[in-house]
Amino acid sequence: MLGIGTKNIGIDLGTANTIVYIDGKGIVLREPSVVAKNTKTGEIVSVGEAAREMIGRTPASIVAIRPMKDGVIADYDTTVAMMKHYIEKALGKSSGKPYVMVCVPSGVTEVEKRAVIDATRVAGARDAYVIEEPFAAAIGAGLPVMDPTGSMVVDIGGGTTDVATISLGGIVSSRSIRMAGDKMDEAIVYYVRQNHNLLIGERTAEKLKWDIGSASVEAAAEMGTTEIRGRDLVSGLPQTTEVSASDVANALQDVVAEIISAIKETLEETSPEIAADVIDHGIVLTGGGALLKHLPEVIADETKVPVFIASEPLDCVAIGTGESLKSIDVMKKK
Repeated sequence: MLGIGTKNIGIDLGTANTIVYIDGKGIVLREPSVVAKNTKTGEIVSVGEAAREMIGRTPASIVAIRPMKDGVIADYDTTVAMMKHYIEKALGKSSGKPYVMVCVPSGVTEVEKRAVIDATRVAGARDAYVIEEPFAAAIGAGLPVMDPTGSMVVDIGGGTTDVATISLGGIVSSRSIRMAGDKMDEAIVYYVRQNHNLLIGERTAEKLKWDIGSASVEAAAEMGTTEIRGRDLVSGLPQTTEVSASDVANALQDVVAEIISAIKETLEETSPEIAADVIDHGIVLTGGGALLKHLPEVIADETKVPVFIASEPLDCVAIGTGESLKSIDVMKKK
């Protein structure tokens, strides 16, 4: 049995955001996966939202790090410090070490899984287990994952897009590609630099994506323009420029095409029976990338399958990770 008085927690350890779910309480913490560190002393200056505010604005002695890259640990020590901070913040003065369930992309290696488990234990967990991201997303989206019926989920996070068909409590076929929210932001930065001779930061690119970004070039034509500020590459001075929704949609086309290609490949590997179930129930989108305007329509048009956005796309993975804590006794026997 679980330790008496010990709260068990689920962590969606994302490239962009970390969300913590406590058994019986739901989501208690949602913060950016960013750590600000003093390069001279190695000291952690701040974690989360406060550290995110520092991105692109730090003096030489302080660097704002995103310790997760493409859904896996890029900086082990910083990830441990970040998880320790979030576990303590979520549990407060709670006594006892928690059992922790952490979600990982479906394409990670055994070495990468082991790194996540080790980091979680070092950060203060009594023990740690991993669950694959699309499976957690499907649970969080309320799909009938344990039934003998096929479901398809596409989780578009910050570092990875995970596509999976699920039936009878397991993943039938899946794809994990490193094309997601971060790559969208990079594509916008590159496009603005090439076409407007303006250098912008990743936060400006992310704001552009949410304000006037669209998966459809045709739909973007009617979405207007917005002003952005950056550094002129010719004069080297600050400048304000108008960018249209069509510019942003054109910048995003390659990333959207890669996501659609991963969905098609996963469907091609799926048995006829599960494919028939997916046509009946549709494809469910989760993750922050699911909120890109016109994305469901573009995917539906390309795959000829209905596409829906989950009711709480940003929280599905965390909710599913938390829900899976109910089966943690089964996980311990694995």
